[in-house]
Amino acid sequence: MALPLYDSQPARRVPWMTYLLVAANVVVFLLTPMSNFATWYGRDDVRECKAMHFSYEYGAVPKELTTGEQQPLPSDIVHQCGPASFGKAPWTSAFTSMFLHSGALHLLGNLVALFVVGMGLEDRLGRLRYLLGYLFFGLVAVYGFAYTSADSGVPLIGASGAIAGVMGAYVILNPRGRIVSYVPPVIVVRLPVWVVLGYWFVLQWLSLGDDESNVAYTAHIYGFAAGVLFALLARRAGPARRLAALNRG
Repeated sequence: MALPLYDSQPARRVPWMTYLLVAANVVVFLLTPMSNFATWYGRDDVRECKAMHFSYEYGAVPKELTTGEQQPLPSDIVHQCGPASFGKAPWTSAFTSMFLHSGALHLLGNLVALFVVGMGLEDRLGRLRYLLGYLFFGLVAVYGFAYTSADSGVPLIGASGAIAGVMGAYVILNPRGRIVSYVPPVIVVRLPVWVVLGYWFVLQWLSLGDDESNVAYTAHIYGFAAGVLFALLARRAGPARRLAALNRG
């Protein structure tokens, strides 16, 4: 499997929004009980229980999003960790869940992908449209997953749905781009962006039937599709705006 390293096409401007999103995900992770840095949550079993409570408080629970009502904690978690007294508006968790990660490897994998394709997409869309697109992709991924698994009480966390949207949009807006990738054991090659990201999308699709995995492949697919649609609309709007400007002139 090819591991993307960086986009071989240099950006024309400093990708401040991508840097900000990367920094926000890192800072939030370090402040949550999922991080070993956050020692104030306690250690070992105490911290694990705080992490589970935190995931249910700020993660996107499908049944809460589809019903609009907060659900009680599962009985096995209450038995293991005790009850947790918090109130939440379920719709807000669709946003907060995008900035939570279960561990350092989960965070690193997402941020590498965001760093590789995010800079190029920001360069093409501009900072504001890129940020709005990122949040839109994440919301589509979260709610798409929620309505596909409407009865699930397991919280969804992670930025991968939003980042999948960034990938989908980048394939459309830069189809001739090249991504420098590492192919084990020692090969580094420049591969077409549609090969790297298309291969990633196919893997998500083929993994849908893996019931033993805790990866939300469905959310990735919804996010990627949202990115493709967003980019197609953005690409069509570009020539229209340029033509309108010429007509005004």
